[in-house]
Amino acid sequence: MKNNNKFRLDVWGAITLGTIALYALFLLYPMAYLIRQSVLDPDTGSFTLAYFTKFFSKSYYFDTLINSFKVSITATVLSIAIGTPLAYLFTIFKIKGKSVLNILIVVASMSAPFIGAYSWILLLGRSGIITAFFKNLGIAIPDIYGFGGIVLVMTLQLFPLVFLYAKGALKNIDNSLIEAAENLGCSGIACFFKVVVPLIMPTLLAAALLVFMRSFADFGTPMLIGEGYRTFPVVLYTEFINEVGGSDGFAAAIAVIAIVITTLVFLVQKYVSNKNAFALNSMHPVEEREARKGINALVHLVVYLVVGIAIMPQAYVIYTSFKNTQGKIFVDGYSLQSYQTAIGKLGRSIQNTIIIPLLALVVIVLLAVLIAYLVVRRRNALTNVVDILSMIPYIVPGTVLGIALLIGFNKPPLLISGTMLIMVVALIIRRLPYTIRSSVAILQQIPMSIEEAAISLGASKMKAFFRITVPMMASGIISGAILSWVTMISELSTAIILYTGKTKTLTVAIYTEVIRGNYGTAAALSTIMTILTVISLLAFSKLNGGKDISL
Repeated sequence: MKNNNKFRLDVWGAITLGTIALYALFLLYPMAYLIRQSVLDPDTGSFTLAYFTKFFSKSYYFDTLINSFKVSITATVLSIAIGTPLAYLFTIFKIKGKSVLNILIVVASMSAPFIGAYSWILLLGRSGIITAFFKNLGIAIPDIYGFGGIVLVMTLQLFPLVFLYAKGALKNIDNSLIEAAENLGCSGIACFFKVVVPLIMPTLLAAALLVFMRSFADFGTPMLIGEGYRTFPVVLYTEFINEVGGSDGFAAAIAVIAIVITTLVFLVQKYVSNKNAFALNSMHPVEEREARKGINALVHLVVYLVVGIAIMPQAYVIYTSFKNTQGKIFVDGYSLQSYQTAIGKLGRSIQNTIIIPLLALVVIVLLAVLIAYLVVRRRNALTNVVDILSMIPYIVPGTVLGIALLIGFNKPPLLISGTMLIMVVALIIRRLPYTIRSSVAILQQIPMSIEEAAISLGASKMKAFFRITVPMMASGIISGAILSWVTMISELSTAIILYTGKTKTLTVAIYTEVIRGNYGTAAALSTIMTILTVISLLAFSKLNGGKDISL
């Protein structure tokens, strides 16, 4: 019997070592190779810091770093300022059509960031519909290009993430705390800032980190509407494309700088968050109430206005997808012409957008379940290593990961660059943390005694896990899997580096069509992606018992 127990223990040990080996091969090796390239003189093969000196000594490159910080910090502050009060209003007041509004907010958040940029070009570009409307009235309004446009698009894209985080945290606040504050004369806006915000501060810090990381790494938005306002990811991409076929050391150096910056931001956030961490126990959760008549109208106006502006780009893209086109311009009349062109020319990209993420998702769910168990139930030095490795993709921008994989696997013995496999691997690495996070959260709520009871009745540890524990983790696994899926089908920053003609995805196809000025085709493809996102969210809602999505 002892030997059998030892074997069962070794199974989880083997899974731990196997997981570390996979991370070492597909994450640590390409990242190490990238770092090596950044400090290697291609002519002499000796150590050099010339690439880093070049970046920091030339304002053309260094200014892009400052620009990215300006954009990311501004977008983060505005996202917190919009998303947090909106979540509070959703939590404490009864709002008509709340379930529909929730889906619309998530759709606004989960679509590819650059689609919002492309939509705003149609609305606020130099020939945009809103620009033209005000121009006819004799009013000149700022166009969408440059710093202001980038911040606008990123804020409208990312405040829903803050909303989802904050809404999840507000569910854990005990209503008696708010009632006590009101009894002491602190109510309304004062209560929100003095009581509610401090209570959910750790969650807001986590949301701020995610928003900062997403905006700092966003490549598509500044590429489309930045014009003269260059940001760090755009320079990273353009330098890498320029370096292909020659020395890629400078692009590798820029990628390493990106890793260092995001790591420092992550560590600062973790330090501040841990310093302010505390547990919330909502024995009496906040209950929705009907606002007073005047307040009720104002609440509905604010909510509908914010959600309306956030979803407006997607709505307008859907509208334009049905307009007739002549060459590269829209003309009078409506038809399915753009859809026929899109499916005829780029049908394969639609298939790839389903097949590649689906293959990745199967692996993600399996790995996430196993890693969650290792992290929660079998804590030791090796599983702590697994836990740390699983967090690395949070702090590595997508463009950097794409470059690392491409550089690392473009020669034997593992030549997978240009194949579907490297696209699948990239998606697994990028999106695995979402499902791990939700699986860990749900597993922590399942008592170990349930597994122990099954084992005491003769079940092996593996059988008890897969037959008893995994079904109980279903809601957390599904939640993380849907979030991973939706973010995978809208992935651009990694895909734009790794794709080939055979592995082009919807996001890459949309991006290339926008760059070429084929706005009708781009609109049709964007609409197809929005439909995929909505179907995924409805499936999540169905599988999750109709509960709202929160993070």
